[in-house]
Formats: sequence, C-alpha cells, structure tokens
Amino acid sequence: MIHFFKKLYFRYLWWFWQIIMILLSIFFLILGVQVLISAYKINDPFDFVLSFFASNLMILISFVLLIGFAYRIVGVYRLIAKKRQESKDCQNPPKLHIK
Repeated sequence: MIHFFKKLYFRYLWWFWQIIMILLSIFFLILGVQVLISAYKINDPFDFVLSFFASNLMILISFVLLIGFAYRIVGVYRLIAKKRQESKDCQNPPKLHIK
C-alpha cells in the first residue's frame, strides 16, 4: 500500500506540487512588484522605506524560490530522460557487423 502511494506521489503529485509552488512564486513576485510601484506613491518617508524594503524582500525571496523550483524540475526531467535513454539502449543493443 505504501509503495502505491510513493509511486503515485513521485509520478504525478510531485510534478503537480512543483507547478503549484512555481505559480505561488510568480504570484508573490507580481505582488512584490505591485507593492514596489505603490511605495513610490507614498508621501511619508517612513512608510516609503518600510514599503520599499518589504517589496524588495518579497521580490527577492519569490525570485529565488522560482529559480529553485524550476531548477529542480529541469534536473528531475533530465534524470528521467537519461534513465529512459539507458533503458532504451539496454532493450536494443547495437548490432555488430562482422565481415
């Protein structure tokens, strides 16, 4: 039973979870940019500084997480493609031409 759930998670749900995390990172990146734009419309210097640094922190964290999730997806995809290629090579060994 546990093997079934592991197989289900690592085949399908892991990809779905990574895509959800990428979408959340994009959402917070856009939100951080909007807060940064609205920070320049504030007249009070104290509120401006707080909004400015908060938006930059949101943008930085969201961008780093976005790159991290994308890097992980690319790495796993390359690993899967490599394993498929190796299994394909094992099933079809090269033919030797002997004269």
